[in-house]
Amino acid sequence: MTVGCVAFAVVNNDDLSFLELLPSGAAVDGEGELVIGGCRLRDVAQRYGTPTYLIDESNLRSTVSGFRDALNAAWGNGRVHFASKAFPSTAIYRLMAEEGVGVDVAGGGELQMALAAGVDPETILVHGNAKTDAELAMALGAGVGLIVIDNFDDIDRIERLTERRQSVLVRVIPDVRPDTHDAMATGQRGSKFGLSMPDAEEALKRIRRSPRLHLDGVHTHIGSQITDLAPFAEAVAAISALGDFDTYDLGGGLGARYTYLDNPPTPQAWIGCLTDAARRHLPATSRILVEPGRSMVARSGVTLYRVVTVKHGEPTFVAVDGGMGDNLDVSLYGQRFEATVANRLGWGKPVELVGRHCESGDRLVAAAPLVDPVVGDVVVVAATGAYCFTMANNYNGALKPPVVFARDGATRLVVRRETYDDLLARDETG
Repeated sequence: MTVGCVAFAVVNNDDLSFLELLPSGAAVDGEGELVIGGCRLRDVAQRYGTPTYLIDESNLRSTVSGFRDALNAAWGNGRVHFASKAFPSTAIYRLMAEEGVGVDVAGGGELQMALAAGVDPETILVHGNAKTDAELAMALGAGVGLIVIDNFDDIDRIERLTERRQSVLVRVIPDVRPDTHDAMATGQRGSKFGLSMPDAEEALKRIRRSPRLHLDGVHTHIGSQITDLAPFAEAVAAISALGDFDTYDLGGGLGARYTYLDNPPTPQAWIGCLTDAARRHLPATSRILVEPGRSMVARSGVTLYRVVTVKHGEPTFVAVDGGMGDNLDVSLYGQRFEATVANRLGWGKPVELVGRHCESGDRLVAAAPLVDPVVGDVVVVAATGAYCFTMANNYNGALKPPVVFARDGATRLVVRRETYDDLLARDETG
């Protein structure tokens, strides 16, 4: 379906810096309308309703291939895995497979979606700090390429359940604490993920003795939304003390740009930091795996809302038809986002952009400089391609939004909007 194909004659505007937060190629047309993937956003909102998650498919493919090509150029024996918790959708899994990258999954649901999307099981890596028998049996039955050992119970379970020799990695806590939100830090002492260095050494010994497990190597991951490269290099140095292995999974964690002031490293710089550290500390013949998630998908996505109420005062509250039901990042992590009215970019008087849910904390953007917002306007929140869909919920009975791909002036629905029948489907009425 073609939606709003337009010419990209950018008009004069007080400030188009909002475009820098959007997928590359986003523009304002000659009528002042914001366009992503060749589609006018107000047309997309009209067709699919609001809230809606919109993904620029071309931008996402370009970003994925950028990570893949950067690793191939810097380290010949490597593979990118998409950290699929950032956007666990069958359409996203399929896109990743088409672009030649693997995926990591945590839990049976993500595994089922990856398999349904046609992802080669050999390119699937299984995570989780509390893998159940059922989930491990599912992964083993599917023939996944790697399972990450997070604890000694994982070893016991896989040895009991597997009918073939399963390749594994041991997740190691490198005792590195990056500058990020406490809930996003995973590499420090006391983390619930992975094993301390002494416990990792014991796990490695056990696996080497096991007739049912094949030790590929070690894994580390220090957290998410990290914009300083130094901790990544520190983690590589730390795990090198465990010895030489065929495979080193160096995790993900590269930060994404959410606000005008953010300046995260490029994927190429991040890959360069990891591989430079690998050249200093790891065997030259080893295979390097990386797991970008947030940085791979955040910028490719926006969320479209419609203004329901404008309450003038000090401050002025602009309330939309979504909120913490479709974007929990603000409430959980204090993440700052930026927003604009779809057909009026620029800098207006700051307003409080809030959601419809019964929580004072349901605030999408504080002091959002929207230009003359009125009821019925389509509001665009940038860089929502990571974790917003993941954590969508039914607060106040809200229906989870659809996911729409835009490319070359056409849109396609890849996840439909939840219905009230869906909301009631699991209820037992007897």
